Amino acid sequence: MPKTRILFVCLGNICRSPLAEAIFKHKIRAKKLAHLVEADSCGTANYHVGDTPDPRTIKNALKNGVVIDHLGRQLSARDLEAYDFIIAMDRSNHTNILRLSNATDHAHKIRLMRSFDINPSGDEVPDPYYGDEEGFQNVFEILSHSIDSFIEFLEKEHLKS
Repeated sequence: MPKTRILFVCLGNICRSPLAEAIFKHKIRAKKLAHLVEADSCGTANYHVGDTPDPRTIKNALKNGVVIDHLGRQLSARDLEAYDFIIAMDRSNHTNILRLSNATDHAHKIRLMRSFDINPSGDEVPDPYYGDEEGFQNVFEILSHSIDSFIEFLEKEHLKS
């Protein structure tokens, strides 16, 4: 049985999307579902291709017991073919994903991260880049709740062990 493939997407791939990828992998391992799922992250822009995540993102993840192992990369049209779910952190990146040449064929795969949040206070994961440690923690908590609901959705609809 092929693995369900998940791609988390933000702008630069140094704050939100690598954190979402790491939280997702951490939670999937804890549920003993890693053999059923594959996850990655990328950015719609090419600002940080090959870079490690923002040091504040890494510090925040570690503070919350999550390890990030990722190098930045940019989204490509091939990703829409390769992944079962493309999860955007905000509307701007969602729009950028939909601008890819083959997006029409894969629009059903493209979702906002907070569409899985059962008690959203908004529909976007805010970008913490220009903020302080509190902003990074807020993003961690938003992602953690949203990912819990996303994993429940996957378990009900897509993951059969």
